[in-house]
Amino acid sequence: MAFIRYPRPEEIPPTHQVPDQDNIIQIHGVHPETIRLHWDLYRELMHRPGPLSRARREMIAVLVSGLNGCHY
Repeated sequence: MAFIRYPRPEEIPPTHQVPDQDNIIQIHGVHPETIRLHWDLYRELMHRPGPLSRARREMIAVLVSGLNGCHY
């Protein structure tokens, strides 16, 4: 299995940091310009008003992650 080293938070330029240190966010540190883009997409999909409740969205995300064999 491939291994990608996550940059430490202090290695990520302040302009690209977001208020979340989850692994899915940290892996974007290898190309810091994508951290903010991923964070904005996540916030839009999971926190903005929509037809599904926040809890339902999280349940779907957990189910899909499990089906994909994700461990986070």
